[in-house]
Amino acid sequence: IAAATGHIRPLTEWWIDCAIAEQRRMREAGRDITLSIIVPASLIANPQFAERAQRQIRRTGARLCFEVVGAVAAGEEARAIEIMKDLRVTGIGVSIGDYGASPFSLASLRAIPAHELKIDSMFIAAMARGNSGDLLLKSVIDLGHSLGMAITADGVETSESLNLLQSMGADAAQGSIIASPMPLAEFVKFEPSVPTPARQITTLKSLG
Repeated sequence: IAAATGHIRPLTEWWIDCAIAEQRRMREAGRDITLSIIVPASLIANPQFAERAQRQIRRTGARLCFEVVGAVAAGEEARAIEIMKDLRVTGIGVSIGDYGASPFSLASLRAIPAHELKIDSMFIAAMARGNSGDLLLKSVIDLGHSLGMAITADGVETSESLNLLQSMGADAAQGSIIASPMPLAEFVKFEPSVPTPARQITTLKSLG
C-alpha cells in the first residue's frame, strides 16, 4: 500500500530511525549486533534517500544492513549499483533479499556489491518437498559463495532443513526453528537454541 500511494520513502526512513534507536537500546543491554532493514529496490536508486540514510548512520554510528528487495526501475540499475557501492563505503551492509522471488539476473548479481544473498523461503519449502528442490538450493548456495557472498536461508522451520542447509554450506539461517518474532525487551534476553545435532549457524539480524 505504501509503495502504491507514494509513502514508501517516508515509511522506510521512519523505520531506519526506529532501527537506530532500538540498536542503541540493544547496545545498552549488552547486545551489540547489526540490524537488517528491508529496503525496496526502487528506493536504492534514489540519491536523496541514500544521502539521508548515510547522514543518519554516520551521525549515530549505527550498524545497519539494507536488505534490498524487489526490482529496480528500467534504466536505473546502473545508478542503483553505484549508490550501493557508496553505501558499502559508508559502512552500511548490502544484502540481496528474497532471492528466488525477486527478479535479480545473474548479471545483476555479479555487479551488485552485496555481502549477503538471502534465499527466499520458497526455496526452503521446495527443499522440504524433496524432488529437485535440494539440488536447486545447493546450486544457489554455490553461486552466492562464488560471488563472495555469505548465504542466509529464510523460512527455516525444521531441524531437518537446518541440518541439510548446514551440510550444503549455508552460512546462516532465519526462521521459526530458531525463534519467532518477539518484542525488543524479550529479544535482548534471548539466547538461541538450535536443535542437535545441528551446529549453531544462526544470525539474529532483525526483529521480524
